[in-house]
Amino acid sequence: MMILHVSVSGGRLLLWGETSDGSVRKASRKGTRRVVGSARPARSRFALEGDRLVEAVAAEVPGFAPAKEQGQSWVAWLPSNAQGALPSSPLLTEAEEGPVAVSLTPWEVSALALTTEQAVAVLLAGIGRTTWGPGVVLGKTLAYWANVLRFAGSLVARQQYLPGLKEEGDGSIFRACWEPVLTGQERLLAERLARSMPHACRALSLDAEKAPEAAASSLLTEVLGTLVDHLVRTSAKADERGKSKKRFASLHDQWVHALRTPDGRMSGDAAGLAGLAEQVRRWRRPLEAVASAPFRLCLRLEEPEATTGKNADRWQVAYFLQAIDDLSLLIPADVAWKGKGREAAILGRDGFKPREYLLSALGQAAAISPRIEASLKSAAPSGYELDATGAHEFLAEKAAALEQAGFGVFLPAWWTRKGTKLRLAARAAIASPKLKSKSGLSLDELLNFRWEVALGDQTLTLKELKTLASLKSPLVRVRGQWVELSAEEIQAALAFWKAKGGTSITARDALQMALGAGQPPGSLDFAGVEASGWIADLLAQLEGAAEFEALEPPSGFQGTLRPYQSRGFSWLSFLRQWGLGACLADDMGLGKTIQTLALIQRQWEQAPARKRRPTLLICPMSVVGNWHKEAARFTPELPVMIHHGLDRSRGAGFKKEARKQALVLSSYSLLHRDFDLLKQVNWNTLVLDEAQNIKNPQTKQAQAARGLKADHRIALTGTPVENHVGDLWSIMEFLNPGWLGTQADFKRTFHVPIQAGRDPEAARRLQTLSGPFILRRLKTDKSIIADLPEKLEMKVFSTLTKEQASLYEAFVEETKAEIEATEGIQRNGIVLKTLMRLKQICNHPAQYLADNSAVAGRSGKLIRLTEMLEESLSAGDRSLIFTQFFEMGTMLRSHLQESFGREVLFLHGGTSKAQRDRMVERFQGKNSDAPPLFILSLKAGGTGLNLTAANHVFHFDRWWNPAVENQATDRAFRIGQTRQVQVHKFVCLGTLEEKIDAMIEQKKEVAGRVVGSGEAWLTKLSNDELKDLFALRKEAVAE
Repeated sequence: MMILHVSVSGGRLLLWGETSDGSVRKASRKGTRRVVGSARPARSRFALEGDRLVEAVAAEVPGFAPAKEQGQSWVAWLPSNAQGALPSSPLLTEAEEGPVAVSLTPWEVSALALTTEQAVAVLLAGIGRTTWGPGVVLGKTLAYWANVLRFAGSLVARQQYLPGLKEEGDGSIFRACWEPVLTGQERLLAERLARSMPHACRALSLDAEKAPEAAASSLLTEVLGTLVDHLVRTSAKADERGKSKKRFASLHDQWVHALRTPDGRMSGDAAGLAGLAEQVRRWRRPLEAVASAPFRLCLRLEEPEATTGKNADRWQVAYFLQAIDDLSLLIPADVAWKGKGREAAILGRDGFKPREYLLSALGQAAAISPRIEASLKSAAPSGYELDATGAHEFLAEKAAALEQAGFGVFLPAWWTRKGTKLRLAARAAIASPKLKSKSGLSLDELLNFRWEVALGDQTLTLKELKTLASLKSPLVRVRGQWVELSAEEIQAALAFWKAKGGTSITARDALQMALGAGQPPGSLDFAGVEASGWIADLLAQLEGAAEFEALEPPSGFQGTLRPYQSRGFSWLSFLRQWGLGACLADDMGLGKTIQTLALIQRQWEQAPARKRRPTLLICPMSVVGNWHKEAARFTPELPVMIHHGLDRSRGAGFKKEARKQALVLSSYSLLHRDFDLLKQVNWNTLVLDEAQNIKNPQTKQAQAARGLKADHRIALTGTPVENHVGDLWSIMEFLNPGWLGTQADFKRTFHVPIQAGRDPEAARRLQTLSGPFILRRLKTDKSIIADLPEKLEMKVFSTLTKEQASLYEAFVEETKAEIEATEGIQRNGIVLKTLMRLKQICNHPAQYLADNSAVAGRSGKLIRLTEMLEESLSAGDRSLIFTQFFEMGTMLRSHLQESFGREVLFLHGGTSKAQRDRMVERFQGKNSDAPPLFILSLKAGGTGLNLTAANHVFHFDRWWNPAVENQATDRAFRIGQTRQVQVHKFVCLGTLEEKIDAMIEQKKEVAGRVVGSGEAWLTKLSNDELKDLFALRKEAVAE
């Protein structure tokens, strides 16, 4: 386990790290404590070596290869006690009990002094992430500077920077640079960032005698300036960067050139450069004074009050002062000029001089707008008048320039409202007959179609367009509403009218157009679709404005669908009717499996026997067994085949066998490997469970999924796909090919604007296009809560890995003769020992072997637990994980901490009362840093605890007594619990776990009497019954 940090010292970003390897050292060992009086401090017991640091970063950041001289020893001032430096996170070592004296002490660590380019690459890789892989955790300092990088990027995107000239070192070196300009809200954000800076950001220095004292605000300013300078330089055109030029007409020319070179260094007479630096500072001073003021100048465009007469064209721009820390506070400029009254008194706070500020700010604004300059001829300017042409100029040109310069601008709502501003636009009118019967209709149907020119919700005739053209004004009042109409726009509408063409369109193209994917010919904006007939009904259903048919569960479905599940099943069926792919993205535990099985059962029942075709369901190998069990439970009449293993069907035999099935289950690993085999079958439906497995469209399994033929496609995922824009294209391309355009189109139109620019309009259009095909319900939705029981219990069936199966069979064979040859107490002891050892094998090979070997990828149970916890953590849930084995709890804790980079608590029999109370307090805490995962041994944590912060309970291994398990579950499901609790009981398929679980289910009504406490009741089974109990069935083994 390692944690990576980024600190700053001397203007350099320093990458360093901690490792859990040092936690085993004792205080008495040489070198763990600082030698008093030594010029060089002792090495921190958690210090990560430089070569491992480089290796960890290079695995994540392509091309990361720092020069040898970048790595050196630094002094880290860290909280310490008698044992040495304290770790930054409990992930590295157990917390010590009791009060401990802590002091800030210098320790030696290895660090890399990053170039700015390297720092940007590292921070980019850290945005929005907590780990870079198992055992590589990103510390809070790295996450902090990654946020600062995003802030720097937003400033550069808005061009909030100015050129500068800095003196460096002893004054003999000058560097041209780009520096951020913080105005209003950006300044407040920078102050919040400085206050939230982790102390470790300032922990490193080269001085072992005195701790760093740099203020957080100055450190942030320094780094923000470095990042902005780098981003501006790298955004310059390639042919402008790096060109060397030996002669310049003046120092000013050299400065302008240096602003485009990689390092910005300038050479020449020191006195001349110092003079130029002073000129640059004087030039920037008024701009910086305006930027740092507690108020800012705002300009508001006001419409004419009169609707007729000579004043109907009299617009007004009014000046105001707006408080930076309270944007709702607007004070008219004339109040500032008069300097009297309560509002004027507010302006005088913090030594602010409103008159001087107004003159300075208006002077700067005058450089943007000559009309503002003209208003300064007044002794106390409070605004100016203008006509419709001037108003349009202000709206279309000056407003954006003024905002870019940091001034506030208020415009009429009809201009600023996204999507509702009246503009000339093209609208598609699509007609279809009223739907009498769905039979025979498809999205390939041709529909009557024509283009119209619209202004808002009004359709314009050719005559009306010509009338508008004759007005020759950029702003006209139409039906009481001001509308912007340029001559070019009207000419474009007239040209569109002549060339609009087209009399038919397919229903599929009509849907895409209506949901926002279509574009009219020419340059006019698209105003949507006006539909009639059955296509209008279908659109209303897709957009949620009309209900689709609510279906009863099919007769062969052996279960009860809750109301929200019935809606999901009906929704899947509705989209299938029209051949549209569906993404069911309900929260974990809401029953995606049974909704899908209900649909498959319905399709099987409705199809004539000779026309029945199979559904192919692809899922992680860890849940194949779960699907098989759930199908047997809810749809027992459906023929189901599992396609996996070395003896799986191939060639013509597979095709023949698959055609007999209602459902064929297979895994992602075989999706690509057996693609040529799978594509031979004409599938009825193709279902991808855990569909986030194809989020990367370039992977072989994603390409294989898109390459298979099926009448209908379904993606199941508990991950909120709408939160991961980059992943959405691959899933939608699988469901409805071409719906979101090519990947390049999607990246340009949606991914970059939403992720980089946070464009709300692009996000809205993407939601409109994809939303009809994604159904996501949360456990917290009021309508869902009403449908759910307070406690929802479910079995999680997992398979064994080949290693587990081999160990299992070998141990059964080894003990079989021993059981048969003994009797009485001795036999009972052997049976109980066999039960325990087989449970250990089902848990993990490393637990059974007790060899401290690798953990990841060797246990079907652990793989499935990790998948489910990833989903629950992404939803912000907290979980309890019960195991009866201390060694398994230790392995789980280590593995989960390395996988998620989050602290995992572990309560066991050796936990003191003080530690136990502290763990409970931390887990129950309401802060975001509260550990979300709590492992408990069944005996130590099964009673006496109140853990209502958890809404998931996982029984990783089973104590074959329902009463004992229920007691453990009730740590979360008890008074004070405000959320529904989901209980997940893990069972290994085809092993003793599945068989004992089935025996208990059959006798549940008398379980307390028949089963008793613990597992002693199993010793009463005969040798033949035990032989059957321990036997490993074929379905137990994953490929």
